[in-house]
Order: sequence, then structure tokens, then C-alpha cells
Amino acid sequence: METIVTGKGTEVRFGLTLPTVIIAERINPTGRKDLAEELKQGKFDIVREDAMRQAEAGAQIIDVNVGAVGVDEVEMLPEAVKIVMEATNQPICIDSANPGALKAALEVYPYKAIINSVNGKEESMEEILQMVKDSGSAVICLTMDDNGIPDDAEKRFEIAKKIMKRAESMGIKREDLVFDCLVMTNATNSDSAKITLETQRRIAKDFGVSITGGYSNISFGMPARDLLNIHFITMGIESGLCAAITDPLINGIQEAMKAADFLAGRDPYGMNYISYYRK
Repeated sequence: METIVTGKGTEVRFGLTLPTVIIAERINPTGRKDLAEELKQGKFDIVREDAMRQAEAGAQIIDVNVGAVGVDEVEMLPEAVKIVMEATNQPICIDSANPGALKAALEVYPYKAIINSVNGKEESMEEILQMVKDSGSAVICLTMDDNGIPDDAEKRFEIAKKIMKRAESMGIKREDLVFDCLVMTNATNSDSAKITLETQRRIAKDFGVSITGGYSNISFGMPARDLLNIHFITMGIESGLCAAITDPLINGIQEAMKAADFLAGRDPYGMNYISYYRK
């Protein structure tokens, strides 16, 4: 089973038996005052630069999020998507908690996007999954619901099952559902990483679908964050991770992911690993 998204002349495929891809996370004003201020002023210089730098660093998909105080997402998200399309041919992950902004951005994106995201809340499934069906997009499915984020793998799995059942009842293909098992900071709960990995393995085994996650979240509050992020991604790849939402500019992340793909049997004979080092 393969998830497919597209950009201008570009097709990206990912799945449990394929090499892991990066969904580049930097175009997000959360924690980035410079980007948030630019967006409030209606400027996109940082958006354009980040899109180009992340694509050059090897990111296969570019996440675009403009959610910040004082920013009209319905107006600004489609503009940011257009800027990223001008700067790179990579497929786009359209990222917003505002359904109106998602809809507006989808209207300006002529290829197959991935929507970030739907969750197990009834309101979210009703609105976002209809948008997925109408647009033919793929969608990231968060394993949370009205009760928040469960603190055990079994409850997260049950939410994933609920989302999948609803999506398939609407005619949405299973390969267009990409499950996010919710990476939480390990500094506040030493079981966080373990719960995420256990949920991934269960969903991958039972459903065969693609797995994603915001893998940089694991290291909040800790020193040497890049080191923790890299190691957690390699653990995730062995546990079913297909598309890591992370920063492709982290030094050593590409090498680590290619090594993990090879050792996990997702890069037959190490051809991607060898090609990377030949370059």
C-alpha cells in the first residue's frame, strides 16, 4: 500500500516498505517570532527561503502552516501555498486547524496535496473527511478525540480505527489515510516515546497504512535536541514510520534516515544509501 502526493511534475510515494520521506516542518510560525511577524505584515520572504532551503536539503514534501495571532489564515494560507509552489516543485502538506483556510488553500493547489489534519472528534471527521473526498487529497489522521490525547497505545489505536471506518464508509481509499500516532515530549512523560512507537507498530500491523508524526516534539525541554530527534526517527523507521515531520536542515538527519531504511529492509541492497554517498 502506497500513499501518493504530487507537485508540479513531481510525485512522492511513501509506505511501510518504501524509503522514509521527510515532511519539512519549518514553515510554521509556532515558536518563530520572525516568521509570525512577517506573516502579520503580509510578507512571505521567509516562507520562500525556507521552502527552497528545505527542498535543497532533501525534503520530499513541504508543510505550510501560517497559524499565528493576528494572521488571517483564510487569506494567508493560500497565498503561502502559492509562494511555495513558485519556489519548489515539491508536493505540499496544507496545515491548519481552520477548515476554511484548508478549503481556500486546496482551491489554489492544482495537484494532490496532503491535508494536516483530521482527528477523532465528530465535528472534525464530518468536515475534514468530506473535504478529503471532494479534493482527492491524502490526509493526516491524528489519534486524539474529544477526550484529548490518550496516554496509552490501545486507546490511540481505537481512535485510529474509528477514523478509518468513517473514511472508508465515505469511499476514501485507505492509502490516502496517513496516521499520526502523536509524538509528545519525553521530558514530561518518560513513556511518551514508547507509547508512540507501540501505537505505530499496532496500526501498521493491523491496517498496513502509512505512518507519520511530528518527530521533533520528542525533544522539547532537553539539551542536544537534534541528537534526540535523529535517534528517535531511526527508532520510528524500525517501527513503521513512513513520513517524518521534521527539520531537514538538522545536520546528519539524512544520513541517519538512509542508514535506518537500509537496515530496516526498506532500501533493497542499500541502493539509496550508496547513491547518497556517491553524490
